[in-house]
Amino acid sequence: MLHNSKSGYMSLFVQKMEKEDIPGIVIDTFAHYYHKLLTGEKGMIPDKDIEPIGEEDVPGLEDVEQYADKGRNVLRNVIMIALNGGLGTSMGLEGPKSLIEARDGKSFLDIIMAQAEMNSVRLGLMNSFSTNKETLDAISRARPEKAPITFMQNRFPKVLQKNLSPVVWPPNPKLEWNPPGHGDIFLALYISGALNQLLERGIRYAFIANSDNLGAVIDPAILGYFAVNDYPFMMEVARKTPSDVKGGHPAWSKKGGLLLRESAQCPDDEIEAFKDIERYRFFNTNNIWVNLSYLMEHIKKEGLFKLPMIVNPKHVDPRDDGSPDVYQIETAMGSAISLFEGSAIIKTPRSRFFPVKKCSDLLVVRSDRFLMKDGCRITLNPDNETERVKVDLDSRFYKNIDQFSERFKYGPPSLKKCESLTVKGDVYFEKDVVITGGVVIENTKPTPATIARGTVVNSDIKF
Repeated sequence: MLHNSKSGYMSLFVQKMEKEDIPGIVIDTFAHYYHKLLTGEKGMIPDKDIEPIGEEDVPGLEDVEQYADKGRNVLRNVIMIALNGGLGTSMGLEGPKSLIEARDGKSFLDIIMAQAEMNSVRLGLMNSFSTNKETLDAISRARPEKAPITFMQNRFPKVLQKNLSPVVWPPNPKLEWNPPGHGDIFLALYISGALNQLLERGIRYAFIANSDNLGAVIDPAILGYFAVNDYPFMMEVARKTPSDVKGGHPAWSKKGGLLLRESAQCPDDEIEAFKDIERYRFFNTNNIWVNLSYLMEHIKKEGLFKLPMIVNPKHVDPRDDGSPDVYQIETAMGSAISLFEGSAIIKTPRSRFFPVKKCSDLLVVRSDRFLMKDGCRITLNPDNETERVKVDLDSRFYKNIDQFSERFKYGPPSLKKCESLTVKGDVYFEKDVVITGGVVIENTKPTPATIARGTVVNSDIKF
């Protein structure tokens, strides 16, 4: 346990947050988690407290098709909410990731807005202090008459690791703050007044997903299953593969009910068990269904929305490993599964989960592995000859979107017959390149290499 004198810093945190006009309920929520940090709690969930979920415990999409008509009947009572707080820093961007081109000249935001319109459902965006202005500007330029409901994610102050005091960082005061994770959406909905407004308009169900996952669309069968069973909360999960070992997984709590364990909540000495895809077979896709009436009841009853805490060790400046060590107090949206009695999970196909975190992911989404119909429906190409594709692009030359765009200026290569593509070194791709099987393209020279137009690459290439 930490020394009690540390608790004196709480008043400094309160002053810091009040100076920024942060609502009292957010300050109280931060204080709740900070107290846990003071007492040495790190939000860990050890194996001894949970039980794996078996295949027989999880219905699949094929088991709920009969609910599709019921789902279509309640589309007027649904809002689709996209988590739009992320900057594309991992892709060298300084603005909202949702504004970059996803495919066919359309941004992620363009496609999400069209998806909501296609299903005749309202759209909501949870923006962050980093993405709000640029997102609203983009909407006003493009489709002001179709503007979604928007509300802001809250902020927590970063905590200095060495003494648990507030961070002071004069080079960039904005870096003294962190988004409190997507678990903040529930409090943000409530504080903004959006939750109350939605309920007054007859909106009872929310489907929430990341803005970079274009597979996350309203499915009438899933909606119908959720509505007919009157679940308060439901998480879409997918079967783990070796590439999903870091994904947070649902489990049975030995205290009763379901919970979600993120990798940051797993003790270091149990990380191999966490990665065992036969033991923990499913991962959270972060496609979440929430009954808004139950959410309002819970907040009114509890006063605060106390999700399981995640203590995320970082540097003040994430781009500077020499900057001071800090803790970011965060929560995960999916962890709300443990707060609602009677929560459920449903197994859905990978076609509902293809997030874009890096430029290599963007290459796949733009390629012929996927088709886009009606200007917004992104589907897997039925002509794909491999179940999955793995792309690994050299971060020295493809990490930033500008670098990536320059090297694929004629469009992505065909990947529908590709198992894996690894690019090492500086390589440019001309038009109509085809990749088949598993290949490594390596350029060891100091000058760029080029894959010529129309080349079919079916074996390793070394320049």
